[in-house]
Amino acid sequence: MTASTRDGSAPDSPDVDFMDPALSLDPYTGFGRLREERPVARTRNLDGSAMWILTRHDDVRAVLDDPRFANDPRSVPGIDTDKRADMLVRLGMPEDYVGYLADSILDTDPPDHTRLRKLVSRAFTVRRVNRLRPRVEEIASGLLDTLPARAGEDGTVDLIEHFAYPLPITVICEMVGVPEQDRPLWRRWGADLVRMESPERMRDATVEMVEHIRELIARRREAPGDDLIDALIAVREEDGDRLTEKELITMVLTLVIAGHETTANLIGNGTAALLTHPDQLALLRGDADLAPRAVHELMRWCGPILATRARWATEDIELGGQLIRRGEPVMAMIVGANRDPRRFPDPDRLDITRTYETRGEQHTGFGHGVHYCLGAALARQEGEVAFTRLFERYPRLELGTAADELEWMPRPGMRRLARLPLRLNQGE
Repeated sequence: MTASTRDGSAPDSPDVDFMDPALSLDPYTGFGRLREERPVARTRNLDGSAMWILTRHDDVRAVLDDPRFANDPRSVPGIDTDKRADMLVRLGMPEDYVGYLADSILDTDPPDHTRLRKLVSRAFTVRRVNRLRPRVEEIASGLLDTLPARAGEDGTVDLIEHFAYPLPITVICEMVGVPEQDRPLWRRWGADLVRMESPERMRDATVEMVEHIRELIARRREAPGDDLIDALIAVREEDGDRLTEKELITMVLTLVIAGHETTANLIGNGTAALLTHPDQLALLRGDADLAPRAVHELMRWCGPILATRARWATEDIELGGQLIRRGEPVMAMIVGANRDPRRFPDPDRLDITRTYETRGEQHTGFGHGVHYCLGAALARQEGEVAFTRLFERYPRLELGTAADELEWMPRPGMRRLARLPLRLNQGE
């Protein structure tokens, strides 16, 4: 059972060190053990503050679906400061730029979140995503054609560098309207922001991204085109509601970063998983129609997102037998939920033919509830194209190193490879 004080509140000492590199390198074992022993556990956030983490499927979905858990701490009665913004300021972020990271659609609650999502959804429709598929396939094929020339002296190609990242960042930049010559900048900015390895680089990346987007918007107002920036500028509700200038800049930044980082790591993680599970790879090669189910299973089994953003309890709430006090932050561990044997039979087994008795998405790789990933359809499509085209183009593809020598980045909350060396084995 989870330790607690006599009044039911959490103790000062954490049950688990969320920053432990071992949890990043093998999150399935560590969080799996926690799920069975302490499903509602105490830990510390990046800034050292106390935080709860949840690891069971039902608890995770309950939090993500419960409006009493707020994404914005200022939604909690009695809290008037944004702890996320405060942490960014302590990391050296200029106060004028903090809001572009701390006030995105990912961090707002209804009614603001509802308004933003409604405005953006009109420009980010399923029809628009479906129309992209031929272009996604064209981009993927072009990148795959260049892989032989990318081989190093040891004969291996880094799939992360030359395919997993270029595919989604090209797609989202074309969709949004980022000029081709500027896309390498976004690759660097995204890496500096997501890796969180240097406060200075995070700060510089944010400032440069914001100013770059500001320039793009100004150019589009002078010479409109037919991309997502134009659609976001033009979108307006019947009552006249529209995105403010700050919301517009924040939305573009969020869409580009979220629109390539997660998908790139899904492609990398999924490729490594399939190459180390030849029976599953053979199934996919034998039946391309399995691709949609394969993407869902890979998101469940080795998805790149290990944990959600923190949520704050807006009132005292009992969860999993533990009292969560008003104002306390909770983080839902996707990695625990997606391997929970209470929901997934034989959860540690990769099975791209896995079926369920109930309809709908069973894993929580794309989130759940009102904050379900806006770009999930695009990510799924890119994953389907990436996996099918990669293994069709290079049927003898294999890892360029032993599976246990793959380098996983020790990044809390995210599962990503530093490199994925592959041998193409053409003409053999």
